[in-house]
Amino acid sequence: MNDDRNLPLPDLDAVAAIARQAAALVMEVYALDFAVQAKADASPVTEADERAEALIVPALRRLAPGVPVVAEEMVARGEAEAIGARFWLVDPLDGTREFVSRNGEFTVNIALVEDGEPVLGVVAAPALGRLYAGARGQGAWVEDDAGRRPIAVQAVPPEGLRVVASRSHGDPAALDRFLAGRRVAQRIDIGSSLKLCLLAAGQADLYPRLGRTMEWDIAAGHAVLAAAGGRVSRLDGQPLRYGKPGFENPHFVAQGGGA
Repeated sequence: MNDDRNLPLPDLDAVAAIARQAAALVMEVYALDFAVQAKADASPVTEADERAEALIVPALRRLAPGVPVVAEEMVARGEAEAIGARFWLVDPLDGTREFVSRNGEFTVNIALVEDGEPVLGVVAAPALGRLYAGARGQGAWVEDDAGRRPIAVQAVPPEGLRVVASRSHGDPAALDRFLAGRRVAQRIDIGSSLKLCLLAAGQADLYPRLGRTMEWDIAAGHAVLAAAGGRVSRLDGQPLRYGKPGFENPHFVAQGGGA
């Protein structure tokens, strides 16, 4: 595999365009009476996951020839590519449970990882009409009905932390223990990688994840958050890295400005 660490980043708008196309496919399925199947790990998968991934993977290969692509459903089928210093991480439908329950809190996630760090990310939330994007050295932005505007993390409000937690995979008792002694003004339950995007947009301050996640679940949101001035760390304070064996994450904490 070629070492392309010194190459410029792919065009962020081009990656966003791929995410929009995949999001449109997801919404086509969302409008139907779709079937839900269970994968080997008992997690749900739908036609939307598969159709979106079938669009994204070849599109990324055309955009950045030679850069490996690791996508959730490919891995589930045992088709994961060998990775190098630079590789793509794709979750074609993050928040499948939110998709199935039709609450709109699902996303299409595309991230580029370099030397273990997510350096470019796009998170499309098609049911909400929103797309977040960010890249190293380029800042972060959100696009919605009001157009495109830059986003950045914000200082913690005087009244206390705004904490986000998983709607479908939360552990309230573990979260209470983690937050003990902190001044908390608000707790927000929301699905998918939208939690990281709320931090990036300055609408939340802290996201402790005290449960299982996979790298493709959070890499795109992590890249957006990092581009907006935030960070994601393991519980021991070390940066969360990508390209781990099995692509499984330890528990982590995502933070905005000064959380």
